[in-house]
Amino acid sequence: MTTDYDTIVPAGGAARRLGGADKPALAVGGRSLLDRVLAACPGAARTVVVGPERPTIRPVVTTREDPPGAGPVAALDAGLRHTTAGTVLVLSADLPFLTTTTVDALLAAVADTEGTQGTQGTQGTQGTQDSPGSQGEPAGPDGALLVDADGRDQPLVAAYRAAALRRALETLRTEHGGLAGLPLRALLAEMTVRRVRDDTATASYDCDTWEALSAARARIREHGHVLDEWITAVKAELGIELDVDTAVLLDLARDAAHGVARPAAPLTTFLVGYAAAQQGLDVAEVSRRAAALANRWAAEAGE
Repeated sequence: MTTDYDTIVPAGGAARRLGGADKPALAVGGRSLLDRVLAACPGAARTVVVGPERPTIRPVVTTREDPPGAGPVAALDAGLRHTTAGTVLVLSADLPFLTTTTVDALLAAVADTEGTQGTQGTQGTQGTQDSPGSQGEPAGPDGALLVDADGRDQPLVAAYRAAALRRALETLRTEHGGLAGLPLRALLAEMTVRRVRDDTATASYDCDTWEALSAARARIREHGHVLDEWITAVKAELGIELDVDTAVLLDLARDAAHGVARPAAPLTTFLVGYAAAQQGLDVAEVSRRAAALANRWAAEAGE
């Protein structure tokens, strides 16, 4: 199922547990936390970052809550004013391991009109069967949010129906005379939400402390993660979109190093990439041709 959506990224918090550091700009695996979040929602028609201007991997709309630092509810209101899609994805700016898989699951959950019951508010009482909020709107929940492995709601890792979110914000504005300083639980109390579990505790992992940031940086260097993370970081830095078959390229580098000379490995992989780009060829096919050449070279040397 394909859902048209906009994204709001609240990114103007004070980061007190980080001593006031600019948390979204902190790097994990060579990419800022903000850029890592943006990479998880490439299908957004428009992305609104609520916070100060920062360099980003792709174009975004930047705005501020009123007043700046007024909290996440005010930030959602500020971001929502710049969106037009019927569904709004909301992502905090400190999620180093968020992926498109989780984003797709949230979008599917909010679009599903025949799923499990939603839950009204944050008190755990059962709501009606994902009832529509207003005449003329599609049936289904007002939103779908991630629940971490400990059962905690993550309202800033969620997808909401834009109309329902606007209604809830207006209700709070009327009741409280404004939105500054209001907690997210007050917003959730006005909505019917569906919950999506994050059983692996990775998508909901956030970097609120220096210890959490260090752990995230260490994690991506673990065996099985580091190469994918590095390739993703390089592609982002160079502004290229290319599917990379890591196994094929590593095999090519090994063949070049063993069959020709060690310095041939990086040079050969560079030439393969260049040839594929210049000639519009598949990288895997060019790699196989180069590997065959390296094997022929080695065979001649052994004669």
